[in-house]
Amino acid sequence: MMMPENAGSLKDPAAYEKLYEETKIRYGYDKPLPEQYVRWVGRTVSGDLGFSSMDKKPVIDVISVPLKNTLVLNLLSTVVSFFLSIYIGIISAVKKDTFTDRFWQVFSLIGISIPTFFIALSIIYIFALKLGWFPSNGMPLMPNDGSLAYYRELLRYLILPAFTLMVGSLASTSRYVRNAMAEALSQDYIRTARSKGLSERVVIYSHAFRNALIPVITVVAWSIVGMFGGAAITEQIFAYNGIGRLLIDSVLARDFNLVLSLNMFYAVLSLSANLLMDIGYALVDPRVRLD
Repeated sequence: MMMPENAGSLKDPAAYEKLYEETKIRYGYDKPLPEQYVRWVGRTVSGDLGFSSMDKKPVIDVISVPLKNTLVLNLLSTVVSFFLSIYIGIISAVKKDTFTDRFWQVFSLIGISIPTFFIALSIIYIFALKLGWFPSNGMPLMPNDGSLAYYRELLRYLILPAFTLMVGSLASTSRYVRNAMAEALSQDYIRTARSKGLSERVVIYSHAFRNALIPVITVVAWSIVGMFGGAAITEQIFAYNGIGRLLIDSVLARDFNLVLSLNMFYAVLSLSANLLMDIGYALVDPRVRLD
């Protein structure tokens, strides 16, 4: 698979075998596996992710555009989902056991239960096929020249996949925020703050919400990783040029260097999420800081 494209035109078995051995030596596959692994680690650290047999060019060139597209998609859905989850969770906790609370509890249950692909196909049917408001799949046909017109067109293609990712994240995160806030509002220090005559806004946002952030930070940090994982399904359905779709294509094509690089990206993302969690804990709760 990693041999030159003209290898298939060789009719002489000896010439083909010679080219095969030359390619094998060029990429170091004639060496023992431990030596190959050490060489791969060294090249990866230096930014050389190998050669993509699927696209016949370096992996770093293959993933650069899809990675940027995925970051844009997930950043949009994560930011919108985060702020909506905070607002919905606080409102549900403050108005516990009212119609508002029950409505969002039902929404949360439905959003968690419905598979991503069903949400994606449903909104494609409603907003793309029936209403015709947004394109159903693909990427902008115009070249990416960095102009405002291109990004305005890209936004039309981002709306539906971003909404798909946002539904699941919003459903789970808002429930955690609601439960954490409801528990915080039942504590003695909240009763003390209210007895001092503090306004309800100060009690909710300055006292209860900050103490409820610990479990929320955990969920939000891991939801970022989960969004990138779920983006593989979403990007495949919407034919969006991101790393999730690229990962599926590389697995089907047995492009091992590309699969290794994308898996390493997910591993680094998970480690970064853990680091962000620890930093977030220290910011919202001084008791967990280390001297």
